[in-house]
Order: sequence, then structure tokens, then C-alpha cells
Amino acid sequence: MKVVSMKNIAKTIQIFLPDGNARSIRLAEITSRTVQAIQIPRSKISEASKRKEVKSVGVYFLFGEDEKTGLPLVYIGEAEDCLTRITQHNRGKGFWESAIAITSKTNSFTKAHVKYLEWYCHQHAMEINRYSVENSTIPSKPYISEQMAADLMDNYETIKVLLSVLGFPVLESVVIKTQPSEMLYCKGRGVEAQGQYTDDGFLIFKGSACVIDEVKSASTFVANARRRILEAKVIELQGEAYVFLKDHIFPSPSQASAVVLGRNSNGWTSWKDSMGKTLDELKSK
Repeated sequence: MKVVSMKNIAKTIQIFLPDGNARSIRLAEITSRTVQAIQIPRSKISEASKRKEVKSVGVYFLFGEDEKTGLPLVYIGEAEDCLTRITQHNRGKGFWESAIAITSKTNSFTKAHVKYLEWYCHQHAMEINRYSVENSTIPSKPYISEQMAADLMDNYETIKVLLSVLGFPVLESVVIKTQPSEMLYCKGRGVEAQGQYTDDGFLIFKGSACVIDEVKSASTFVANARRRILEAKVIELQGEAYVFLKDHIFPSPSQASAVVLGRNSNGWTSWKDSMGKTLDELKSK
């Protein structure tokens, strides 16, 4: 997982709910940009056919999760008519539950534009590694002018923000603080893990260790959480412990510490800095 430190810039984002339902079709845009995102739940494809915004040239993303591991999946594509292509995937791909089409409010995207954006988004989704990318064919880099590529970078940045606002940070690198004081440790039963509490959840770093077996009193929740990351090859057995093969984000500090220790755990007290202060002490001051 690519981890960076960056400074955010203030933005105004507008989300329109065509039928007033926040869990139905949603249209999102940064008010000063020409790119728009149309989120379509799989159950709302018929209703989406009434929206002209999704019938344009664009890139699209299909989001779902792996049935065994529960980890997020994405498919990235481009089309001259996003709705037609998404409708085809409704018949041909089973994993996804939500589609997001990215089109231009001014209808300025061409086939060359979206093929380049598809390639660029695919490259960065693979590099950032938040989602498993389900494309069976890797998009090839199309030839475009240097000037056009530079212009499309502004579109890419907008796409990245809109996807995150809609709940799918597939192109967002994990932002961490680099100060040693921000590093947290979880120790017990002969293992040690290192991580950090981020805006996205609790991040355990590559190389951290967790116990091989759960204690007898561990809940089903603990066992399932450990099974999922083992099946997803996030961890592997190395000697007397499981070791993280890559950085991995957990939804909460408690789930992260429970996986490390193999038992039910309060992550707010199990994760401590190098001076022994708990996460609860650090964040409640």
C-alpha cells in the first residue's frame, strides 16, 4: 500500500440526490470543475437510464467485495456510453454492487481522453493497493500529446476526490504522520505489531507479527477477521508467527489488536506509543 504525507486543499463539493434518497443514485461534483461522478447502485440501473449524465463518454468503476475475504474489489473501464457498458456488466460480472461513472459536464471528453484516464487510474489503483483490481486485461497506455496529458491530471485529481467523497477511496494514498511519536505498538503472546491510527482506520505496517492461534475464549468475530486476511494473503506463516506481507487497514484499533493478539481486545488500550501511553490517552488529551 502506498503511504504518503500530503497537505489538503479546501474544496466545495455538491451532491445531488435525484430521488431524494441518499442510498440511491447520487451525482457529485466539485463546483469549480467540469468533471462529474454518477453513483449507481446495482439495483438502480433501470432508473439510471433516465439520466443523460451517465450516457456520455467516460471512465467507470465497479465496486464490490470478495465473498471469501470481505476485502474490496474494483473494476476500471472506459466507454463511449457508460450506461450501456455498465448495463452489460450487470449481466456479465457478479462481484459488484455499485458503479460510478465519471463524465464531463461540458461533454468535452473524447475517446482518447478516457482511454488515458482508464490507464492512469488503473496504474495508480494497483500502486496504491487499497482495492484488488479485477481487470483481466491491463489497459494499455494510449498515445496523447504532452499538453493533453497535463490537462487530464486536473481531471484525475477531481476523480480521486469525488470517488473518496462517495465512499470509495480507490485512488487515495493512505496519509500518515511521519513523526516517530505517532507510531504505535501492540505486544503480547510473543509477538509485536507496529501501526498508526489514520483518517482511514487503523493501519498495521508490513513486517508486523500476529499470533498463530486464537485463545479459546476468542469470539467468532476475531476468528473471522483473521481468516479473511489469511485467505487474502495479507499475512503468511513465518516461523512461530504470522507476518504481515503488506500494510493493511483495519476499520478500528480494536479489530487490529484482536487480529494481532488472537483474542478480543480493546485497541484503545492495547496500542501504545514508545513511552507506554495508550491510544486512548494520546487521543483523549
